[in-house]
Amino acid sequence: MNTISSTEAVIGKVMWRLLPFLLLMYVLAFLDRANIGFAQKALQHDTGLSDAAFAFGAGVFFVGYALFEVPSNLLLHRVGARLWMCRIMVTWGIVSACMSMVHTPFAFYTLRFLLGVAEAGFFPGIIYYLTHWFPQSARARAVGVFYFGAPLAFIFGSPLSGLLLDLHGALGLAGWQWLFLIEGGLASAVGVWAFWYLDNRPSEASWLNDEQRSVLAAALDEDAREAAAHGPRGVLAALCDRRVLALSFIYLLIQTSVYGVIFYLPQQVAALLGTKVGLRVGLVMALPWLCAVAVTWYVPRRADSTGGHRRWAVLLLVIAGCGIGLSGLLHSPALALVALCCAASGFIAAQPLFWTFPTRYLTGAAAAGGIALINSLGSIGGFIAPTLRTQADLAFPSTQAGLIVLGAASVLAALLIATLFRHGKDSSTSLFHHPVHHSR
Repeated sequence: MNTISSTEAVIGKVMWRLLPFLLLMYVLAFLDRANIGFAQKALQHDTGLSDAAFAFGAGVFFVGYALFEVPSNLLLHRVGARLWMCRIMVTWGIVSACMSMVHTPFAFYTLRFLLGVAEAGFFPGIIYYLTHWFPQSARARAVGVFYFGAPLAFIFGSPLSGLLLDLHGALGLAGWQWLFLIEGGLASAVGVWAFWYLDNRPSEASWLNDEQRSVLAAALDEDAREAAAHGPRGVLAALCDRRVLALSFIYLLIQTSVYGVIFYLPQQVAALLGTKVGLRVGLVMALPWLCAVAVTWYVPRRADSTGGHRRWAVLLLVIAGCGIGLSGLLHSPALALVALCCAASGFIAAQPLFWTFPTRYLTGAAAAGGIALINSLGSIGGFIAPTLRTQADLAFPSTQAGLIVLGAASVLAALLIATLFRHGKDSSTSLFHHPVHHSR
């Protein structure tokens, strides 16, 4: 009991030290990849981008992101998160700021692709980094707090983005140009700060004493031994592992739902309110993300305490899928907003649970490569989503068809988790009948 208590005390200290800063980083990452949803109408008006061109440009980010994800994470494993996270944030901030100079479709495609290249490795790098600081017993909680970045980016970033759009004409710049300049600059500034703030591993942390480092190392070493017993030993083995590939496909389905909603959410809320995208839309958009924060705070803690990661993930993804589909079918703005609250809460809170599956049996370089591959292949869903939604709307034709298809992707992800991981208390290894031993 004393050992468990001391471990929890150290974990609490690490959470307070690392997670607020990592959360800030993720908020800026999410803003810089999703702020084109706010800029869409003004950007299209000024540059002449068609809906199809915008959808392609929104998605091509994920092509660059996917291509460089694994190499970036392997470099992070080699040089450490402190240096590599600084490089990632500074370069993506510069590219994002350059979006303010876009005036042709080709420039739009090029900069969106380069933004994906610059940001590649950020998210899987953080997931991998957290495995160096949090044992399995606390990992869903830690990843859950990190995932607050997505809803917080909209809670605070949505009004900020709306306010920046309202600066239209200041110093001769359009509102969407201010949006990219300021939010990109913030990312680069925090990237420089990351170099001085982060420590690569607990052994390098001057803010932990020797006893705290020893307690944390013992818990992490125990998880590493268990992972090594059941998982692939090297990078190549991890990249070919059938569990990794199965999880990659499931994550692709989840990301298809997520980004199919996020890229168009400002316009969807504006249509519900019967107004244009601005500060008012930004404030209303905060409501679904406030709900997502509350659910993401509660569920991972509940799952960590009961071991019910699979059951919660399935439930949340079904709720998300139903919420996405219904948000386009309901005619009442209030009910449609409730559906969006369910959608956001479901697909945000489900993802920290998802990441406990691969991190239970991946460690070391295999973890760096495997986590990056899952995120890389999954991020293709972000490329597919805008075009899939647009084509579904055109094919039927209906403005609701795309949302129904996106909701179906989320429900399919839930069914795959429920079916493939149906044996045992925890789903991370049950697909391939490898028992998981809980020694604590």
